[in-house]
Amino acid sequence: MSEKNDQKFVYDFTEGNRDLKDLLGGKGANLAEMTNLGLPVPPGFTITTEACKVYLESGSEPVELRDEVSAHLDALEQQMGKKLGQADDPLLVSVRSGAKFSMPGMMDTVLNIGLSDESVTGLARQADNERFAWDSYRRLIQMFGKTVLGVEGDLFEEALDEAKVAKGVASDTDLDAADLQKVVEHFKEVVKAETGRDFPQDPREQMDLAIEAVFNSWNTDRAKLYRRQERIPGDLGTAVNVCSMVFGNLGPDSGTGVAFTRDPASGHAGVYGDYLQNAQGEDVVAGIRNTVPLADLESIDKKSYDQLMHIMSTLETHYKDLCDIEFTIERGQLWMLQTRVGKRTAGAAFRIATQLVDQGLIDEAEALQRVTGAQLAQLMFPKFDETAKVEQIGRGIAASPGAAVGKAVFDSYTAVKWSRSGEKVILIRRETNPDDLDGMIAAEGILTSRGGKTSHAAVVARGMGKTCVCGAEELEVDTKRRRMTTADGQVVEEGDVVSIDGSTGKVYLGEVPVVPSPVVEYFEGRMHAGADDADELVAAVHRIMAYADRVRRLRVRANADNAEDASRARRFGAQGIGLCRTEHMFLGERRQYVERLILADTDVERDQALEALLPLQKQDFIELFEAMDGLPVTVRLLDPPLHEFLPDITELSVRVALAESRKEPHENDLRLLQAVHRLHEQNPMLGLRGVRLGLVIPGLFTMQVRAIAEAAAHRIDAKGDPRAEIMIPLVGTVQELEIVREEAEQVIAEVQAQTGVELTLALGTMIELPRAAVTAGQIAEAAEFFSFGTNDLTQTVWGFSRDDVEASFFTAYLEKGIFGVSPFETIDKDGVGSLVRSAVEAGRATRPDIKLGVCGEHGGDPESVHFFHEVGLDYVSCSPFRIPVARLEAGRAAAEAKGSDSR
Repeated sequence: MSEKNDQKFVYDFTEGNRDLKDLLGGKGANLAEMTNLGLPVPPGFTITTEACKVYLESGSEPVELRDEVSAHLDALEQQMGKKLGQADDPLLVSVRSGAKFSMPGMMDTVLNIGLSDESVTGLARQADNERFAWDSYRRLIQMFGKTVLGVEGDLFEEALDEAKVAKGVASDTDLDAADLQKVVEHFKEVVKAETGRDFPQDPREQMDLAIEAVFNSWNTDRAKLYRRQERIPGDLGTAVNVCSMVFGNLGPDSGTGVAFTRDPASGHAGVYGDYLQNAQGEDVVAGIRNTVPLADLESIDKKSYDQLMHIMSTLETHYKDLCDIEFTIERGQLWMLQTRVGKRTAGAAFRIATQLVDQGLIDEAEALQRVTGAQLAQLMFPKFDETAKVEQIGRGIAASPGAAVGKAVFDSYTAVKWSRSGEKVILIRRETNPDDLDGMIAAEGILTSRGGKTSHAAVVARGMGKTCVCGAEELEVDTKRRRMTTADGQVVEEGDVVSIDGSTGKVYLGEVPVVPSPVVEYFEGRMHAGADDADELVAAVHRIMAYADRVRRLRVRANADNAEDASRARRFGAQGIGLCRTEHMFLGERRQYVERLILADTDVERDQALEALLPLQKQDFIELFEAMDGLPVTVRLLDPPLHEFLPDITELSVRVALAESRKEPHENDLRLLQAVHRLHEQNPMLGLRGVRLGLVIPGLFTMQVRAIAEAAAHRIDAKGDPRAEIMIPLVGTVQELEIVREEAEQVIAEVQAQTGVELTLALGTMIELPRAAVTAGQIAEAAEFFSFGTNDLTQTVWGFSRDDVEASFFTAYLEKGIFGVSPFETIDKDGVGSLVRSAVEAGRATRPDIKLGVCGEHGGDPESVHFFHEVGLDYVSCSPFRIPVARLEAGRAAAEAKGSDSR
């Protein structure tokens, strides 16, 4: 036991509220909130996340916890008029996890605690239903054995299957009390054989062990993997909810279900959810029995249905959002077991946000916070071409939208293995469970033959943004033989390509072609809001994007190297180009000029090579300035090592060797090979590149500056409005920048004199080396703008070679929790971010009007955009397709900051 303190570790449901999620977890806080609203919640209490933290840190529960639990259990027993596990009329409880953030199926739950060989008969008498009592007891042993005692779950499933085979039935519900009594005995034998101990008969021991198991489930591999995937902090801990049991497995007038106040797949209003008669809650979320639509409850039990509809309306109005609800009906009495703000698809998120604005429940600022850049990115993915010739082999429930194509695999291990080898896979299961999380993450999409929109597969897939089709009953999935059989007998073997449509539920054999999403067509200017479903989604996106653009402070530019990319970026809302990489203009047929430059033995030869490149560069810039007329265009001078423009050393060596053996002319190849050897560097990314090229190869940077200046002058003559900015890469000291700046200013003056056109060209630099960041105050004396090159800055701060480390050890670092996410994907705020922050402060201290931006890949990453807003950058720059995401997140960052200030 840990040391005693004065902290309160247990709260009755009547003591909490929804604002205590940090302490009571999401489930406990919301059970308390529903209790406060006067909704029918079974009595119970919550053990706090603080108790879990103490347990995880010390290895034992707080010393006060047992006494607090005893006090709350005594109060619960008095309220219910019965004792936990008493022989004649036992009180039974559930023990359920409940972290601050929803982690569906990742942690443990145990139902029916308090049943024993003695109390099961009392429960049978009290309920006047012997079958129900023995069914509840077998469920307890099965769940307790797996989650608390660590018994392999398949052993219980196999025992249950044996009982069904012996009886000659297909469903659990066809087993009678005598059959289930035998199952219980078999289950107890499994527990004894696997653990060396009898199934515990003391109800308090059952409860205490279950509480400890829930604490331990916070750190299971699947829970840690899910947290990494969803970026949930690992130090939060989970609360534990002890709730008096209500029973949905008492007969046809009982049941259990999950409901949504709106469709989580589309966002449309209506009656959405699943109901299962004569069942307990785990049957629904596990997907082991196919449910009926929630709407059918109206004809099954209209009183409970009407009450549920009223409660759902109350909860949505109270929470001002889509609510996900778990309920049980016990002999016609409705009980609420959980509510939470429900996970939803990307399209539903945008639709619901605007619907709630129209209903007056939230304002536009809150609507903007209800969607994310990641969801917008999902909406920009392609969808299946409905006009294509396809072979449909089945149809299930459209659980999570998208168009997914891949090779069929039937277990998580294979999904991960094939995915790591570069294969796209579709994970096919009868139903998924938390142990399938690895495979679900690796797969392009998930297909199950059982379950509905509230099954484990559906809920987790929606949360991850994965395409998912559930409950395709006509497809027989045989995981042992690794095959799926269609209704007409067609067999799909592992490795066969299938396509699944998460928007329609359709399943196809083979690869179905895809077409652009309507959201991309909207951003491209080819689609406008109208009446149909796609246009309704576009209208919702348009409204939220318009508000984001109104409130954001960060401008959004594009990384674009040619007029075509620039034009597309402008259609996507780019406010200029933050990075034009001139090295991309030297590829293809133009390599020959770079080769001539490298092979030049004299100043004359070098000048001739540069003169040949000048008009080509100039034309490139004319087209770029025209596409971005009136908007800034930041042109980065040549950055990569020159060897990248030469043939591969192995290929070149073979060519030279073959030519020599055949006595063929090979003088040029020989000179190229000698140049390759001469330019070879052990670590070229830290060698002769960037500003160093401009300093040691006379005329290279001045040729580029001249091309930029002449192109700008040409556009001004043509009545255009070019706004060129010249960026010098890889500067580590102000002296480098001063030399290049002086040469550039001389060239610009010459072009002005020659053309008679006055030019205003800003000169700045990339901050991509740690030394540049820590001496930013000095560098700002010679720079009118900084653009943070966070790709190289991350490499040099961490000492990582991106091309090598991501393939070699990043997977291990992510699995071990060293990284929550790759630092190349989301900016490392503590390391790289602190350099960016200090460089911003130093740069502005020297030059208050300095323009500050970022042009690394982080410029389009949602989380990183919030950081760049926080540190005070003026703009982010990213690839054209990420521009809408950056615009949205820049708006969210501004709205979030404003909301924090007002609080």
